[in-house]
Amino acid sequence: MNRLRGPRGVLARLPLRLRLVAGFGAAMLVLLTAAGAFVYWRVGYALDRGLDVDLRAAADEVRPLLAGDGTFRAAAAGVPELRDAQVVDATGHVVSAGTDLGPAPLLSAASLAQARRGPVTVEVGSLLPISARPLRLLAQPLGDAGLVLVVGVRRDDRDEALRELVLQLTIAGLGALLVSTVVGERLAKAALAPVERYRAQAQRIAAGATGVRLDVPPARDDEVTRLGRTLNEMLTNLEASVARERRFVDDASHELRTPLTVLLTRVQLALRRSRSVAEHEAVLRELQTDVARLVELSEDLLALGAADAGTPQAGATDVVGLARDLARSTRDGSPDLPATWSLTGPDGGTAAVDVPEARLRQVLLNLLTNAQRHGADPVAVTVGTARGAAGDVVVLTVTDAGPGVPPAFLPQAAERFARTAEARSRPGSGLGLALVDAVVAGSGGEFRLCSGGVHHRFEQRHDVACTHPDDVTAAVVLLPRSASGR
Repeated sequence: MNRLRGPRGVLARLPLRLRLVAGFGAAMLVLLTAAGAFVYWRVGYALDRGLDVDLRAAADEVRPLLAGDGTFRAAAAGVPELRDAQVVDATGHVVSAGTDLGPAPLLSAASLAQARRGPVTVEVGSLLPISARPLRLLAQPLGDAGLVLVVGVRRDDRDEALRELVLQLTIAGLGALLVSTVVGERLAKAALAPVERYRAQAQRIAAGATGVRLDVPPARDDEVTRLGRTLNEMLTNLEASVARERRFVDDASHELRTPLTVLLTRVQLALRRSRSVAEHEAVLRELQTDVARLVELSEDLLALGAADAGTPQAGATDVVGLARDLARSTRDGSPDLPATWSLTGPDGGTAAVDVPEARLRQVLLNLLTNAQRHGADPVAVTVGTARGAAGDVVVLTVTDAGPGVPPAFLPQAAERFARTAEARSRPGSGLGLALVDAVVAGSGGEFRLCSGGVHHRFEQRHDVACTHPDDVTAAVVLLPRSASGR
């Protein structure tokens, strides 16, 4: 990759604070130079106007003292104004000259040609370096013979005033530039101090520190503090993502170890001696059961990992239509679902939520499977709508008449692999309710588990009361109603 060369490359390698100070100093230098140039121009313009008034007055006094050929009249001898006058003919020669201007031509051929067409002002001598004879000349046409009247005045006082002004502006400008640069450096250092603090804390995080957050002042709201808050949110999300991945790996390794060990043990036992075809078939059936459990566990873990990661919304899904479709598709019976279950929908006929259909189907299947494995008939699915403070919600309730869940276990029922002592002898891995809670929470909803009159809320998002009877075990899902599907 080509590196920057020249001044831009040098600036790019400087620290940000120095670049800010350099840019601020350059801007101030341009501003002060422009201001000084404007003041110099205005003062010089005012002084030149004063000299021009004197020159026009002198020209008006000299003109009557000249003869037609440009020579001084005899009566004009001793008039002071003639000392600063010259008369130049069409060939550029001096016809008459006062003692102060002298007989040598002071105007160039171009200036003379311009003066024959109209008055022109000419400067003789420079401001810097200092000239021995600084003059300001006014040249005017004199008659039709090509004569030009030149009157002059010395600029010593004007030039000295301008030189003093340049010196004072330079000193004041350099002082202002120095002060502004120091102030700019202090301001840049103060403004970038939080950034340096963020960098030091980020270095600790990069070194492996966990739970560290950037120190963002709560009372400030500028660009740097907003950046700090955004970085803190990013760190929180990253830690949550890493925690989810670590938890998924830990759960998968822990839960897969037992069935894999059992599977390996069965294979080793089957290989210890010769067996008949019937015995091999029996072993294969046992292995098939173990593999099916592994497949189910793997699918549950993958589904739970996907629910934790979140998915983009895929439009509105009708909960009633989904439940009816699920009832039709499982009417022939399924070992994981209740043999019979009833469905009651809202009066309007539809209740749409912004949850992907596949995820919502998984939620309902898990609740029905949980009711079949741990509950008892009758199993009922009720879909209704309610109005809460945060808006309309769709209420999906699955109830059964089973023995229920111990009240002390309700807060842990939606944790991964959480099962009561009685449930450990039944099929299942303890991931069903955890998956339901992850999908519902990720969709802005609320999951409740109610048993024996105790209503446990895993989230506190919707102020809608449960309407099911207290003598049943109920799994209640509340999801915000879709605005596009009402």
